[in-house]
Amino acid sequence: MMGRFLLIRLSSLGDIIHTLPAFASLRNNFPEANLIWAVDAKGAEILKFVPGIDEIVVVGDKGWRQKIRGKNQTALDFQGLVKSGFIAFLSGAKKRVGFSRKNLKEPLASLFYTDRPKEIFEDAHVISKNLRLLTKIGIREEKYEFPLRLPEELMESVADKLRGLGFDKKKKLILFNVGASWETKRWFPDGWIATWERLKNNGLFPLLLWGNDEEKRTAQTVSAATGISLAPFLPVPEVMALVKQSSLLVSGDTFALQVACALKVPVVAIFGPTNPKRNGPFSPEDKTAFHEMECSLCYKRTCRTMECLNKITPDEVAAMATEQLRKNA
Repeated sequence: MMGRFLLIRLSSLGDIIHTLPAFASLRNNFPEANLIWAVDAKGAEILKFVPGIDEIVVVGDKGWRQKIRGKNQTALDFQGLVKSGFIAFLSGAKKRVGFSRKNLKEPLASLFYTDRPKEIFEDAHVISKNLRLLTKIGIREEKYEFPLRLPEELMESVADKLRGLGFDKKKKLILFNVGASWETKRWFPDGWIATWERLKNNGLFPLLLWGNDEEKRTAQTVSAATGISLAPFLPVPEVMALVKQSSLLVSGDTFALQVACALKVPVVAIFGPTNPKRNGPFSPEDKTAFHEMECSLCYKRTCRTMECLNKITPDEVAAMATEQLRKNA
């Protein structure tokens, strides 16, 4: 069966990863269809490693509006913002599918949709939520499939950088991802330092992962106290390749965590204000440090006390990491 589908998931990087199973299901069910994905420029860096997309349209690039237009197509808005809903409308698609008003970050986006599934329970994983959107085109899917294909030359380029840092393949690469987009998602330098004090042995090669200047300062603080090397600044494709080559990632709720889960790299996730059931690891083998409180799941980007993260101890994170390393020896 032929057809044309426009997928709209502009950002963020982790959310694009969480949309890949819906894309995979769409491609598996409509193998001959023309699949176009509208995305922001940074997200396109992920999608170029996803086979089966017929065209990646970067919103804002010259001619992008013409590229997405097609009356006889179905638009699927996985973003749920007024902007993404309007893009679905601009596409001219007769059928425009988006989430129920109660499942939208910006409920006004629902004005642009012609079809919506029933309200979805938000405690389910966001990957399952995305798959539910496909029910409006007759697909019922529960499988989490991530069609990410990292080329050998990319993997080898990152391996060269690791060798330059002194990495020995006889050791296990453990990544400490100290960064996150929100302050409230970032665990404290003292926590990372004390965790490594409990873990360190000659069989591990730890590396500090960061993404911006503020995160780099945190990584430098941890490095000064522990001697752990900092990863160099890496573009998005190289972050994915580095994660794939690691034996364990310890991370907050951020892109590196979502990539590790997609690539089946063992993780220890550190969660504060966001919901690990919705955004966290989905493999029963993975571990999550999270303490439920009266104010849990507040999704606040700033907090005076950061008590939810303060309750997470180096002892528990180190114990989870040790178990993960033992299981995956």
